[in-house]
Amino acid sequence: MEILLQLVFSGIALGMIYAVIAFGYQLTFATSGTLNFGQGESLMLGALVGLSLVSTFHGGPYMSYLLMIPIVLVFGALQGMFVEWIGVRPAIKIKSEFGWIMSTIALAIIFKNVAENIWGKDDLTFPSPLSSTPFQVLGANVQPMQVAVIVGALAIMLAVELFNRKSIYGKAVVATANDRDAAGLMGINTSMVITFSYALSSATAAFAGVLVAPLTLTGATMGASLGLKAFAVAIIGGLTSGMGAVVGGLILGIAEVTTGFYVSTGYKEVPGLLLLLLVLAIKPAGLFGKATIKKV
Repeated sequence: MEILLQLVFSGIALGMIYAVIAFGYQLTFATSGTLNFGQGESLMLGALVGLSLVSTFHGGPYMSYLLMIPIVLVFGALQGMFVEWIGVRPAIKIKSEFGWIMSTIALAIIFKNVAENIWGKDDLTFPSPLSSTPFQVLGANVQPMQVAVIVGALAIMLAVELFNRKSIYGKAVVATANDRDAAGLMGINTSMVITFSYALSSATAAFAGVLVAPLTLTGATMGASLGLKAFAVAIIGGLTSGMGAVVGGLILGIAEVTTGFYVSTGYKEVPGLLLLLLVLAIKPAGLFGKATIKKV
């Protein structure tokens, strides 16, 4: 039972990382109907930039980690704006249904190659800001950084939700998400809102990168797998539901960890993919998503 609880805690921490990235997918899909398929690379760049900053700051790992986070968030936002300007906006202007898919994938490959040339192809160790000594919860050993990942992931998603609900700019995002054409007629600059949603999406992914980096190795290849699995989470939970991102992330994270331990690490991705196929067959809009009706 203690081992199972320990696996569940590890799965929750991993699942919350998936949830944050999936939450970023939802932000861009809501405002523009598009997705950044380089979302995993935003996480990777955030982790590598954070690693470089931590190594230059002085004052201990904890203080360096705190000082690094705002800079990584700004970097992630600028990177997201660049993706929207270069890869997505031209496709939206010509009303291309698939142009943004290839553009964001191409940019993801470019970002990965740039990262390999700057930081190298070898995986690097990210210093943990917290003690590596685990503490016990119901007999299971839990690392402090795992708790930090869960709290940090919930905090960033809650902050974005509060921003959208309480601020005037957030309400512009919600209005654009509900009806882009009507929002434009009401005087909202929907192009700027879409750019902002991409900035916010990449900033949350970069933040997820510095959250997960101390628990794993950091390198140019770390983002591809995480981004793809987070996309599966977004589909399972529903691309229109923040709660769906959290639930889908927890399901996939716990399923992966427990399958890898009790069955084989070679099969740890299978339960999540089977669930994805099952959800697409039964409820294509996702567990918490809402089906949209288009008039033709």
